[in-house]
Amino acid sequence: MNYEAFNKFCSSLIATSYVNQWGGSHVWKVADKVFAIGGFTNKEQEAFTFKTSPEDFYFLSDLEGYKPAPYFANRGMKWIQKIDNSQKIDEELEEYLKESHRIVSLGLSKIKQKKLGLNQNQE
Repeated sequence: MNYEAFNKFCSSLIATSYVNQWGGSHVWKVADKVFAIGGFTNKEQEAFTFKTSPEDFYFLSDLEGYKPAPYFANRGMKWIQKIDNSQKIDEELEEYLKESHRIVSLGLSKIKQKKLGLNQNQE
């Protein structure tokens, strides 16, 4: 996945917004809360950072092509950075981005979730 494809995918998720910040990173938010970042690493390698469940964090931390996200993980947050750009991992990345979007959106108030049409078919 490249940054163009990353941005296109993230823009397809509900209630998202984009900002270019933190040294030129592609930052995606759901209701002003970050759920995905393209960049945020050395400029020679594309990298994608996202929030995970605690289980996925521990699983991905030991998996080739992923690592605990700089800045976030060393502050105790469950964020992972994908650093492998193989096709197989790109397909997985979309699922992890969707899950990050869901996890972050669940942190919003129920009123805000309803207003934005988020998580309405979950109990």
